[in-house]
Amino acid sequence: MTVSYRQPGVVLTDRRFGVPLDHDDPAGERIELFAREVVPTTPGADDLPWLVYLQGGPGFGATRFHGRESWLGRALEDFRVLLLDQRGTGSSTPATRQTLPLRGGPAEQAGYLAHFRADSIVRDCEAIRSQVTGGAPWTVLGQSFGGFCATHYLSAAPEGLTAALITGGLPTLDGHADDVYRAAYPRMARKTAAHYARYPQDVERARRIAAYVAEHEPVLNGGYRLTVEAFQSLGMLLGMSDGSHRLHYLIEDAFVRTPSGTVLSDAFQENVRAVLSYAGNPLFAVLHEAIYGQGGRPTAWAAERVRAEFPEFDAEKTLAGDEPLRFTGEAVQRWMFDTDPALRPLRETAELLAARTDWPRLYDLPRLAANEVPAAAAVYFDDMYVDTEHSLRTAEAIRGLRTWVTSEFEHDGLRVGGPKVLGRLIGMVRGEV
Repeated sequence: MTVSYRQPGVVLTDRRFGVPLDHDDPAGERIELFAREVVPTTPGADDLPWLVYLQGGPGFGATRFHGRESWLGRALEDFRVLLLDQRGTGSSTPATRQTLPLRGGPAEQAGYLAHFRADSIVRDCEAIRSQVTGGAPWTVLGQSFGGFCATHYLSAAPEGLTAALITGGLPTLDGHADDVYRAAYPRMARKTAAHYARYPQDVERARRIAAYVAEHEPVLNGGYRLTVEAFQSLGMLLGMSDGSHRLHYLIEDAFVRTPSGTVLSDAFQENVRAVLSYAGNPLFAVLHEAIYGQGGRPTAWAAERVRAEFPEFDAEKTLAGDEPLRFTGEAVQRWMFDTDPALRPLRETAELLAARTDWPRLYDLPRLAANEVPAAAAVYFDDMYVDTEHSLRTAEAIRGLRTWVTSEFEHDGLRVGGPKVLGRLIGMVRGEV
């Protein structure tokens, strides 16, 4: 059943598709995918080619737009757009602490979630493409993790693509998760230093909050336990265009005087919980390191292990001295499955995924070296979430892929500069730029 309706300048159609959980077992269990078609109201729109959008993550549903806002308006000048909720996200068959127990225990849950990486997502795209396009190839737009999926698409099913557009999402092709985080922690330190250079008053504020949290370890609304490490992970904001400002405003009025003394304000605690909780996207935490798994090695909580190689992030040592507190970024660690009530029931499942060694390879290097699909990628200079050096090395390995390296945007360039970013990538694959 499909449902169509209108917003300003567009016609939206909600569609649902059944696909195999395991594409190697097409007669086995099936799950549901949700996707939203967006077509402009201009004459001739039904003749436009298709663009499928793959959201960043893992674990996030496609953006819910209003009308032609952000990059969508630019896309609709040339395409009909399919906004796909990747398996387990958005309105597709959900995978959360509430639903995963339907699978059984942690072992069954981990086995189920092993089918939720880029390889399965691309096979989902190929399974539904004929129903959307009538069999014609389409253009893929991959943001962040969606770019990882687009890279796998080029590697596994290039015949399904007319072009690949990637923003902030060229993955390392053969690096281990350890390599990803060894490159990431220095970027986190640089982003923290840049934040303090912009807002020097935040040095003392962050230390004061961290000291209070270390002493009291407050429990926020909903049961989230705020630890110093959790407070440090607010640095995930620093990879976004407005993130430094958001962090500044978040911590500037953290304390309030009460009859029983000075405490963290309810407003601060609620705002922190909203940033830190994975209730809305638990797959991000559960699968975050698994998206790098290949080559017969476990990911084994790479971010947590590698962090120990960077003692400047040790909050206890920092608070014992006079150094600024370093914030961390996109680094999922084992303690999150203790502090966040949305993740606690998934702790054993996450442990099993972290120990898994039989992940299949995600990228076919010879096939990428022979690529014939027009492809272009925006690489954000010193991107906090995706290493620039890794991205450029990958770009060199993909025949014909053109890169636009820019410091104008942070990782969310597609969101904040959508028409410019997308327009440039379209022009690059067409040879117009």
